[in-house]
Amino acid sequence: MAEACVKMEEDRQEQPEEEITTSDQEDLDSPVGQETLPDEEADDRAWYVVHCYSGYENKVRHNLEQRIETMGMKNLIFDVVVPTEEEIEVKEGKRRTVERRVFPGYILVNMVMTEESWYVVRNTPGVTSFVGMGNDPVPLRPEEVSSIIKRMEADAPRIKVTFKQGERVRIVDGPFNDFRGTVDEIDMERAKVRVMVNFFGRETPVELDFLQVEKA
Repeated sequence: MAEACVKMEEDRQEQPEEEITTSDQEDLDSPVGQETLPDEEADDRAWYVVHCYSGYENKVRHNLEQRIETMGMKNLIFDVVVPTEEEIEVKEGKRRTVERRVFPGYILVNMVMTEESWYVVRNTPGVTSFVGMGNDPVPLRPEEVSSIIKRMEADAPRIKVTFKQGERVRIVDGPFNDFRGTVDEIDMERAKVRVMVNFFGRETPVELDFLQVEKA
């Protein structure tokens, strides 16, 4: 399952992150969309990762919820979640908070795996496969579920870093507002970046928050 999670993260990095637009808001406002992942009960239910068409995660969730209702599968399929997290980005000198999918192209389904429940999920429009070994779906481990919950329930939004070491950036806040410089070092743990700025003809290192700079 660790390999499956690595694949999910690689897919997330390879695909451009998709912003949840107002067209998705109706789906997000549904009760299931607002729920977090509950603790596992002492039964056969588990969380499974389902691959679907990227950009259609909320639509697939809606389709599956309808099938669960109409096919009387509430006793086997309990919850469908599109993991999301809040993210702050700086664009054209303005900060904005957006909600982004944690794993584009994947949804999570809490269910008891039987031939019947597998058929209902697998044949939902937009679903391409379960994540697992060959044709056998493999449930997420408890620590993997906890990691996803942590990302979804984070108190502080994640900051989107659009620059990298050696790139030119523009300072958009603070004493050096509108200065331009080169990224010298990025500290992800502290959310700080050191920028080399030409100040009175001399290269001077300036430490800034991620939100104080943007790509030039």
